[in-house]
Amino acid sequence: MLVGGGSGGHFYPLIATAEALRAREAELSTEIQLFYIGPEIFDEPALGKLSISYIYCPAGKMRRYFSWQNFTDIFKTIRGFFVALRQLFSVYPDVIFSKGSHTSVPVVLAAFILQIPIVIHESDATPGRANMFARRFARYIGISYPEAAKFFEAKKTSLIGIPLRKVFYEEPNISGLREQKIIPGDPYILFVTGSLGAERINNFVLNLLNEILPHYQIVHQAGRDNADLMIQTADLLIEDKDLRDRYHVFGNVPGDEFHALQSFATLIVSRAGSSTISEIAFHQKPAILVPIPEEISHDQRTNAFAYARTGGAIVMEERNLTENLLVAEIERIMQDAQLQAKMRRGAESFFIHHAAFALADTLISIAKEHAQN
Repeated sequence: MLVGGGSGGHFYPLIATAEALRAREAELSTEIQLFYIGPEIFDEPALGKLSISYIYCPAGKMRRYFSWQNFTDIFKTIRGFFVALRQLFSVYPDVIFSKGSHTSVPVVLAAFILQIPIVIHESDATPGRANMFARRFARYIGISYPEAAKFFEAKKTSLIGIPLRKVFYEEPNISGLREQKIIPGDPYILFVTGSLGAERINNFVLNLLNEILPHYQIVHQAGRDNADLMIQTADLLIEDKDLRDRYHVFGNVPGDEFHALQSFATLIVSRAGSSTISEIAFHQKPAILVPIPEEISHDQRTNAFAYARTGGAIVMEERNLTENLLVAEIERIMQDAQLQAKMRRGAESFFIHHAAFALADTLISIAKEHAQN
């Protein structure tokens, strides 16, 4: 049973691990039943493609800022615990795999009560509260940053990296870029703002169009609901209309298309979610990371600086960021081939391959042991 969601950073590593489990299922000629439990599904087609059954279970969220919902959500978590207890008793899985987030808390607690083995994976350099809660119950803990090891019991913790979906190991589809009129051989900067879109970065991109487009293409992942607004605003802002075709904007991008966009980018400017950093490192791309401010999200700043220590990225904190500084940093990297090569080497040193299979093998081993008992 898979649990952990609310964002692609939690959900897609679960999907990557499920893909590895299905691959092992074929190799071992054995049937593996997979379930996903949580308040909602981040990407329903992804579950269907892997024959993962969905089970509803409510969960409350504890925000890091004052909100009356922090009080009402306590009752959601309590209700979620009893729902999880009933559902787990009914299905009785042989192992729980948790990616953390508030959605995992009632399920992990119910699994502990029912003595179902628990495996957790921590994507961030500083663990989230859900995994800090779950660590005492876990049989095995996979981590992505060496810095996270100090928070967990050494004998059951392994540095394995972040599971990536199998599409990232496939040949990138260059024809898809050409259909979008993106010229792979012409240098382009890829701006990544996350599934909801980071408003501050989106505004920076729009304000920099006239300065950057004469020199480089811009590919802009603007967030699920923002693409139309970005296109309309860009049409008004771009002074030289001949340059309009050098600006390419998307809302959210399917995995295979995003793989291609990252593969051929010269530089990536991005938020600092752990899965995004992992994908940047996998593609060995020079990067500028703009983490979400720490008062909003505890993990991105720590992730960004931990990754930057490899030499793979430059970190620019949002509170200090100006358009002039961003343009200067972009130009410095784009004009320095030696710096780009150094950043690619740093990225390569960070990435650990096949985390999904390491987790899949551990889950199968624990599941078999539990089934026999």
